[in-house]
Order: sequence, then structure tokens, then C-alpha cells
Amino acid sequence: MLNPDYIFETSWEVCNRVGGIYAVLSTRAASMQKEHPDKVIFFGPDFGKHSDIYFKEDKSLFASWRKVQDPRIPIRIGRWMVPGEPISILLSAENIWREKNAIYGWAWEKFGVMSHAAYGDYDESCMFGYAAGIVMASLADYLKTKNDNPKIVMHANEWQTAFAIFYIREHCPQIGTLFTTHATGIGRSIAGNGKPLYDCFDGYHGDQMAEELNMVSKHSVEKMAAHWADCFTTVSDITARECKQLLDKQVDIVTPNGFEPSFVPVGKSFDRERAIARAALIRSAEALLQKRVADNSLLVAISGRQEWKNKGIDVFFQSMERLGDMLYHTENKNAFSSLFSDGEVIAFVMVPYLDKPVMRFGRVTVICIPYYLNGHSLPNKRELAPLDGKTYYDLLIGMDVTVFPSYYEPWGYTPLESVAFHVPTITTDVAGFGAWAKNEGVVQLKDGVAVIHRTDSNFDEVVNNIARNIQQFMLQPAENIEAARKAALQLSKKAEWKSFFKYYRKAYDIALTKAKAR
Repeated sequence: MLNPDYIFETSWEVCNRVGGIYAVLSTRAASMQKEHPDKVIFFGPDFGKHSDIYFKEDKSLFASWRKVQDPRIPIRIGRWMVPGEPISILLSAENIWREKNAIYGWAWEKFGVMSHAAYGDYDESCMFGYAAGIVMASLADYLKTKNDNPKIVMHANEWQTAFAIFYIREHCPQIGTLFTTHATGIGRSIAGNGKPLYDCFDGYHGDQMAEELNMVSKHSVEKMAAHWADCFTTVSDITARECKQLLDKQVDIVTPNGFEPSFVPVGKSFDRERAIARAALIRSAEALLQKRVADNSLLVAISGRQEWKNKGIDVFFQSMERLGDMLYHTENKNAFSSLFSDGEVIAFVMVPYLDKPVMRFGRVTVICIPYYLNGHSLPNKRELAPLDGKTYYDLLIGMDVTVFPSYYEPWGYTPLESVAFHVPTITTDVAGFGAWAKNEGVVQLKDGVAVIHRTDSNFDEVVNNIARNIQQFMLQPAENIEAARKAALQLSKKAEWKSFFKYYRKAYDIALTKAKAR
């Protein structure tokens, strides 16, 4: 297998926490650095002070190259402050915008990208991708003077960075290119617009749906990147099927998402951090509810982007209401496990911008935390003061169960994060992680993950199954609950990056082999 001397990787979420791709890249970095120490270079957008939450500049890195790189594109070089601390280059594409029309004309003539119907974030993303390509090409030329034709791969994540692939293909054909779609734009849009993605899957045509859903340009750039990249990958078999149907391109290899275990405390430190998290969550609940909340309440959570249907947030609220009805009819509190003897449930919705009033469903209380949990203060919520300064992982460790009943989820990082933190989770078989767990023989909460069957037409069944799973979990003796927590952890170990990075090695080989032939 051909092994790269340097890996250039770009994403809109490098040093910019927006969604699951940030988790993918930031946790994979440690494994990449271990195999390719300081030969892994991430390229991301520079958002100034926002980026500095995750980025630490180091002016000693590539100091001589800085003097010769393209002056149109301001850059900062430093470290992404995640495990492995990989070299990262943040850049601004502001000066490239004046060339936008010429760039779009070039992309159409050379690569068939239809940018004429562009709107919204298309321009910002494509100009960033193009600028990233320029910076990568400049760095590659510099490295060539230091090393005799180093083997370089560049990896673009999602359509937002696709123009980097086009630029590199034209200007640096010796570089092997990879493109990963973590979710097709058309698939996500079909699901999000209430159309039956699964029942009618074989009848959908990507180009036709792009016209109908007003996504011509985004679909075009994604599709052309898939076709022009030396190696096209996605994160699950579910999305591979989607790519073939909607992008008319079979993936070269599936590269499933793993997890970096160094994020998770161990031993006494784990117990201490879990106790701190539970105390903070319960104190916040008490402040919001203006009443005492039992320390042995069951703490449940859902998190992710505010995609009401795709992320299953609608299902979550309905299942909590159904669970409230079930618990109301369980009059004997002695029926519950000694761990949850009060039979109360506090459900946290950790979804940015989703700010409903506290809701009560009998013995179930739902509380929204509508902010990114990045370790900074939470604005305008005095009752949430106990959560100030906490990250998502700081609080996840305190949960008893998580629920991610996704309708559209190419992989599903949140349930993987949960099991890594010893938290049993509920997900669905139309999520990539859920399908993977099912293939591993895991389908029940006692195994660490309950995998719920989900279709276009069984919404109420899914709601009932989730509520029933949680109710049954509360009735289990303490030793069974502890066994479920251990099973969750053991499953997560099968999905660590040290096990999954082999798929990237193969992807790099595919890209370098094609570049060598070219």
C-alpha cells in the first residue's frame, strides 16, 4: 500500500464546532498524528476570536513558507487544541470573492459544476474551498523543495470544501484527492422536507430532486466532487447506498467514524466527574423547577443539531410524554430499581437554539439547554448557572440514558459518544451507528445500545418502543444497570479510531495509486 508523506485535510469544521464532523475530525486527529507525526495538516476557515476557542497560533511553524505563500489569502498557522494537537492552517477567503464569477465559470467549463442557481452559504463555502486549494498547492510546492516529490493526499469533507479538489486536480495532479460526503445534500433535504425517503428510495433521482428542492448548485458541486476525486468515501453502508442512487457514484470505500478514548476519564477520575456532572444537572433542574429534585432521578438526554425530524427530536418529545403516562400508572414506587427509587425522570434537550418552556409529563420533566456547550458561560439563563463552563462531554458523563431516534443519520456520532462515556443509548436502524451496532449483535439496552426499527410509517411504534425501553430500564436491579453501562463501554472499544483508521489507510492508497498513474 502507498503511504502518504503528508496529509492535507480540510473541512468547514476545522477549529469550528458546528456539528458531528467536528467530532469526527477532532477525535481522529490523535490517531493520524500517531502514524504521521506533524505530517497531518488541517485547513479551516478563520473566524478570529471564535476560532481561538479551539486554535493556538504558533508563528514558528512553516515560517519560511509564510513569506512566499499567496498574499491574497491571509493565514494563521498553529495547533488545533484537541488530542494530538495537529498543525492547522486557518485562512480567510475574503479577497477571493472578487474573482467569484470567473471561478464559477472555470468550475463549469472544467468540472461541470453548475453554480448559476447558487444562494445562501454556497458562495462563502465555495470561495473558502477554492482558497484552501490555493494554499494547499502553495504548501505542496514548498514541501517539494524540502523533500524529493513527497507523496501527498488531500482530503475534502462535504460539499463546502469541494472546490479545493477541483483546484488541486488542475494545478497539482500529483496529489491524490479524497472526497467524503458525510450525508448527501439531497438525501438530507428529502428527509427534512417530509418526503418518504425509505419507502420510495429506488424512485428518487438526484438531479431531478435537486431541481424540485431548489438545491441545484449544492447538489452539483457535491456530485462533481464525488466523480472527480481519486477516492470517494462515505461513513456508512446506509449512505453508500444513498450516494449510488442520488449522486450516480459508488463509493470506493466506506470509512466509518471512530472515537478517541482519551476524551473519557478513567477509574476514580471517571466516578468523580460523573458525580460532578449529575450534581450540576440536578441543581439546574431544581433552579428551573423551583423544587427539590431527587438525586436518584433518571437523567435522560438528547443532543445534536436542531433538525426536528431528521434528528428525531419530534420522536423524543412524544416518547417522553408517553413515558410520563406509563410512569403515572406505575403507582408502586418500590417497583423501580433502587437506583431510581423515586421514579422521576429529568430529560435534557441539549439542542442549540431550541428554547421551549420547561415541560412536564407526569413524572417526566423535559428541560431545554439551547446553547452550544463549549466550556463557556451560558447567557441569559441564571437557572443554568451550575452548567456554566461545562462542555458537552462534562455533562454527558452524568447521564443514565441517551436517546437519538434519528430518521436521517448517515453515522450518528452522539450515540457513539454516549457509549464511550458508559451511557447506554437508544438509536435507530436507519442511523449508520445503529446499523453497525446491530451487525455487532447489539439490539437491546441491556447490551449497551437499543436499536429501534424505524420506517417512514411507524412513528407511533418508535415512540412506544423508546418509552417502553426506558421504563424497563428503570425497573432493572442495580447490577443489571451496571452491566448495561459496562456493555456500552465494551461496544465503544470496537469503534475506536485505532480499529477504524485502517479504512483511511486504504483510502489514501487508492488516491495515491490513481495520482501516480496520472
